[in-house]
Amino acid sequence: MTTSASIELYTQHRGLARMRGAARYLRQAAARSSGARGATSLALAATVAALMVAANTLIDSWSDGHLLAAWLVLWGIAFAGMALLAGPVRKLVSLVLSGTEAWTEAYRRAQEDEKTWNAALHDARILADLSRAMNGIAVEDMRRYR
Repeated sequence: MTTSASIELYTQHRGLARMRGAARYLRQAAARSSGARGATSLALAATVAALMVAANTLIDSWSDGHLLAAWLVLWGIAFAGMALLAGPVRKLVSLVLSGTEAWTEAYRRAQEDEKTWNAALHDARILADLSRAMNGIAVEDMRRYR
């Protein structure tokens, strides 16, 4: 009776390697789809889907003899919605994205100002530098108004 044993030694856990590969793939997919184009497509699809649901509830009240007409009307609404809503949805998404970027930048600057102020409260040299800088800004403002 002959038996053989195959011992395969792995340097890395195979399940963990699959999980890391999946996480890497998802990060790359998110990087590819980020931005205005992906958000616009998603918002347009959601808007047209909501329009289709509303049209479907309206069409459901029709009698059974008009199923072909109902199907044509439903797809007509879908294509018209995609054609007519693409521009406004694109503008809305770009407005939201630019507002989000501006808010993020303002928040980052406020955090930096807070850090600088906290450091200045503990170090007189930083406070003196801030005082001189603020005084210089005030002098420049006064010169502009004369």
